[in-house]
Amino acid sequence: MAYRSLLRVPGAAFFPLGFLARLPYATSSLATLVLVQAASGSYAFAGLAAAAQGIANALGAPIAGALADRHGHRLVGTVTALASAAALTALVAASHTGRASMLTAAALSGLTQPPVGPLVRVHWSRLLHARARPDLIPTAFSYEATADEISFVAGPALVGLLTALGPTAPTLAAIALLVLATLPFALSLTQGSTEPRQDPRAARTPLPRLPLAAMFLAMAAMGTIFGAVQTGVTAYSNESGHPGSAGLLYAVFGIGSALAGAACAWLPASFTLRRRYVTFAATLLLGALTLVAGERGHVLPAAMAVAGVTVAPYLISLYALTERLAPADRATIALTILCAGGPLGTATGQALAGYLADGHGSGGAFLVPPIAAVMAFLLAVTVVLAHSARTRR
Repeated sequence: MAYRSLLRVPGAAFFPLGFLARLPYATSSLATLVLVQAASGSYAFAGLAAAAQGIANALGAPIAGALADRHGHRLVGTVTALASAAALTALVAASHTGRASMLTAAALSGLTQPPVGPLVRVHWSRLLHARARPDLIPTAFSYEATADEISFVAGPALVGLLTALGPTAPTLAAIALLVLATLPFALSLTQGSTEPRQDPRAARTPLPRLPLAAMFLAMAAMGTIFGAVQTGVTAYSNESGHPGSAGLLYAVFGIGSALAGAACAWLPASFTLRRRYVTFAATLLLGALTLVAGERGHVLPAAMAVAGVTVAPYLISLYALTERLAPADRATIALTILCAGGPLGTATGQALAGYLADGHGSGGAFLVPPIAAVMAFLLAVTVVLAHSARTRR
């Protein structure tokens, strides 16, 4: 079995630590929405603060990726984990002062967010190439997508549970996880690794700019869906009189996605990567339309579970395509550029959905995901057609 073979590569302890290390990212956006909305009384401002966090993360992640390629994963992971914990601490303090300080602290927490996903995927790629098992890379990426989605189940659920203790509790939990999980995980990344020693002054292989820009935009579309859904479920939960259920409701979105992500390891080789990309972009659009229908039909939890199935397969396609097009010595920055599209899109989705939620409730917020999904599908068709045209020349 492919997953059993994967277990023997880094050692069993790598998996639980890697899962816990990504939880601060899975909790920070929703935790910021909860904290800032409670402090300011405005969904629009909470969406703006979360947007500032996301935009700053989109700017900071490629810088962290470039530094990791040059100076090693351990150093960059350690510094960003400590800096992000400090920034979130500042955000908690700012929630007792004013809006400007909250906005600044939210942006700093995004700028310093540890790029756990790209770091661990590059780590897998290097380990598996070193062990002469590149055939396991798609399985590793399927596992990582599944772990991401499970974290996006556990993270919002944790936020929902901790919100009952107060609006600052989820952010305090993220700080604890950064220190107790992300930091030791970063310290473990290069132990026994095959990470190459590179001269920081050496010439670098150029990145394929246009294909990488397309992948960035594709991830941004997915992030827009995430951000709009987070804001939509927050508004929906408040409208229903159960504000603490927002995290639990959003967690339902990740259950189907985690299962679908795990199943991707068994997709047949004849189902090529580019065909998967277009197919899963189409199913993502269907899932977004399901959310609109579910909110209007008052069956949103069921719609969230169904729509979630469409998420991880799409994300796995993006990671695999980016890993394939990236030069070996620029893999980390390529994947961090891809991932930077996520928080930028999330910021856009939160800002748009927050504005619509203030005026039209949760129904307004849930109009954003189908628009983003249409853009994702059109981009996928364009990318695949352009590749086909190039190969025919």
